[in-house]
Amino acid sequence: MSSPCPLPDFRCVLITGASSGLGLEYAHQLAPRVETLVLVARRENLLEEIATDLIGKHPHLRVKTFAADLANDSGRNHLLNALSQENLYPDCLLNNAGMGDYGEFRTSDWGKTEQMIRLNMEALTHLTHSLLPGLIARRGAILNVSSLAGILPIPDFAVYAATKSYVTSFSEGLRLELRDQGVRVLAVCPGPIKTGFGDVARRSPTSALPVREGFYVPADQVVRDSLNALLADRPRIYPGLKVAAAAALIGLLPMAAVRLIMGSRPRRSD
Repeated sequence: MSSPCPLPDFRCVLITGASSGLGLEYAHQLAPRVETLVLVARRENLLEEIATDLIGKHPHLRVKTFAADLANDSGRNHLLNALSQENLYPDCLLNNAGMGDYGEFRTSDWGKTEQMIRLNMEALTHLTHSLLPGLIARRGAILNVSSLAGILPIPDFAVYAATKSYVTSFSEGLRLELRDQGVRVLAVCPGPIKTGFGDVARRSPTSALPVREGFYVPADQVVRDSLNALLADRPRIYPGLKVAAAAALIGLLPMAAVRLIMGSRPRRSD
C-alpha cells in the first residue's frame, strides 16, 4: 500500500494521463491530501470508474473527470474551456500524459510519431502556458514527467528520447523564470517502470524493450519520491538508486563514451 504524501499547500491538482500508470498512481497518492482532483485522459468510462473508486475511499474528495485527446488542439481547447466553465483553478499542474515508440525511425509510422511529438511536447507546453497565470496567482507548482532517456541519444527510441530532452530542458528553464513568482517546477526523470507504456511503445506483440529486470522502479516509489521532491522544491529527480546512479554516471561521461555505449546497446527493431 502506498503511503499518502501530505500536500498541505495544494487544493486542486490537475493530472493528465490519469487513467493508468503513473497518472493513476499520482491520483491515488494525492487523493487523501487534496480537496479536488481533476483527472484527464482519453477513456471517459475508465476515468469515471476511477473517480467513483477514489471518492468511495476518500469521501472528502471532489473529483472531476474530463475525456480529451491532448495530442489535438481541439482536445486541449475543449479541456481548457471546460475548466473555465466549471470554475476549476488548479494550483498544481501535473503533466504526465505521454507515449513512446520503440523501433527504428526509418520504419516508423509518421502518424504515431507525430502524435508522440504533439503529446509529449506540444500538449505539455500548451497546458502549462494556458494555466500559468493561475498557477502564478496561487504560487502553485508544475510537475513535468520526463525520463532518464532525456539525457541520452537512444537508437530505436530516437524521437521519444528527444521529446523527453525537451521536457527536461523546458522544465529547468521555466523554473528559473518562475523562481521569483514562487512557482515550483520539477522535472521527474524516471527510468523504466512497469506500466502500460511498453505496450503502446512496441510495434508488435513479440518485440520487447531491452531493459534489465533489476533496473525497473515501482510506480508507487516513483510517485512518492517525486512528490517529496516537489515539496522540497527540487529542480529534478531520478527516482530509484540505480536510476539516479546511472544519471550521475552519464553526466560525467564524455559524449564519445556515451555514443560508444549506446551504439553497443541491445536492439530489436521489429
